[in-house]
Amino acid sequence: MIRATVLKSSAHRRMPWKNGGGETIEIAVSPEGATLSDFGWRLSMATVATDGPFSIFAGIDRTLSILDGNGMWLTIDGANPVLLTRDSAPLSFPADVDVSATLPDGPILDLNVMTWRKGFRHRVDRVDADSTITVHATAPTWVLLCHAGALTVDLGGQHADLGPKDALLLEQAKGKVVIVSGKAHCYLISIDPI
Repeated sequence: MIRATVLKSSAHRRMPWKNGGGETIEIAVSPEGATLSDFGWRLSMATVATDGPFSIFAGIDRTLSILDGNGMWLTIDGANPVLLTRDSAPLSFPADVDVSATLPDGPILDLNVMTWRKGFRHRVDRVDADSTITVHATAPTWVLLCHAGALTVDLGGQHADLGPKDALLLEQAKGKVVIVSGKAHCYLISIDPI
């Protein structure tokens, strides 16, 4: 039986970064109540206001997307820097290598999806909804984050309204059809067990 949970932005949990360099806003974590050292998967947003290193998460893969701001350069494991902007595709990389950020033009807000490599894999897609779209959930755990705008989600007769930074978490969702209506910039996150 599919389980749908609306995660309102006002209820997202605020907590310090693992390295103490800033604050993260946790959207969802599994298992529920998990800490930064024992999660299976985690979705969060963070404001990056200064240049510096990322926290190291052993055994974790992450995908980063820029929600607001003018982008940042990422140096990942000594490779040439990559510029990540709001127009960039979500960028995936290991969370257990050295990563440092440089902000060329002020602070940014990012979306961070992390999964424990031995237990899960994930995918992040950016979607601009304008009227109605039909989405087929391709993983058991599926999250729709409404970044900006407003959406109504129809899941077989169940309805949910999402505003800015709200999310809809679907569990046991694989194969389900989700109708999304409205005008919004959003992200679709699929999480599969390995």
